[in-house]
Amino acid sequence: MKAIAVEPGAGEPVLVETPRPDPAPGEALVRTLRVGVDGTDHEVIAGHHGNLPDGADRLVLGHEAVGVVEDANGTDLEEGQYVVPTVRRAPNGGNEYFERGEPDMAPEGKYVERGIVGAHGFMAEYFTSPAEYLVPIPERLAPLGFLVEPISITEKALEHAVASRSAFDWEPESAVVLGNGSLGLITLAMFETVLDIDRTYCLGRRDRPHPTIDLIEALGSTYIDSRETPVPEIPDVHEPADLVYEATGHAKHAFETVDALAPNGVGVLLGVPEPWEFEVDGGRLHRELVLHNKALVGTVNSHRGHFESAIDSLSQLPTWFTDDLVTGVYGLEEYQSAFDSDDDVVKTAVEFGGV
Repeated sequence: MKAIAVEPGAGEPVLVETPRPDPAPGEALVRTLRVGVDGTDHEVIAGHHGNLPDGADRLVLGHEAVGVVEDANGTDLEEGQYVVPTVRRAPNGGNEYFERGEPDMAPEGKYVERGIVGAHGFMAEYFTSPAEYLVPIPERLAPLGFLVEPISITEKALEHAVASRSAFDWEPESAVVLGNGSLGLITLAMFETVLDIDRTYCLGRRDRPHPTIDLIEALGSTYIDSRETPVPEIPDVHEPADLVYEATGHAKHAFETVDALAPNGVGVLLGVPEPWEFEVDGGRLHRELVLHNKALVGTVNSHRGHFESAIDSLSQLPTWFTDDLVTGVYGLEEYQSAFDSDDDVVKTAVEFGGV
């Protein structure tokens, strides 16, 4: 079967032939339909993130997938059922995090991640997976099923943000998304259409005209150019935010978020920065956090429950939004186009089979 893989240091994905896998007991064989491409894939390709499976000389890419069950293999699934796979797996058998159904809380070394860390991904014509990691999705949503994984990341982030404010009555009326990449835009759409937050803003570094700015404003949100209004100045130019969602990986934003928050607000940090040393006024930030009951929460990955919630959220996103968000779906004969990072690219996917 055909698969899209990367070799360490190669700097670009390649189309390879690899044997079709056979499902082990408790696993199902899934025929891949579509696999999304995101920033993590580009980091893996560049060699900045992830590692190979034991004994492998290349890694099959892809962690945002949707497929159809080809062989249920005695599991509770059914042939022809559409499914979305979760990403994390336990290395060398189970551990306490997986036993508790909390793979997203496992520390480094206690997991592998399909297509990222130590396990082949889903960019292949077929893949196998234990049935417990395959989440059914309605057929009508299958063409966009590759968006479930990124939406699940936000589902978890919001769950943890709400949990951090659970000691008092917290109903966010204003929210800022830092980053106008595909994850930031999906999150902004969720804030507007699923959570119905009154006032939303999205920060980026794009010049007009740009498709992401068009999406932001079509959602009824306000675009903030960080070159004109840095994060700490958002409260003065616009308003302090009850919720800040950081999806840039720009290390300074983690600290600047404290200044952007309203009293009792919470910032959730999802970006993963490269090492970077710089000075901050730690005393002032500490004071802000304490005297104004602010909180910062770091979060990564998601579990099955977040995927299930993500499917519901996907069903609520406007069709016009997802049409404009997905700027390209490419077959195997033109798979390289899915990895283009041209300025007008927002979200792409590789198609392995008809949906």
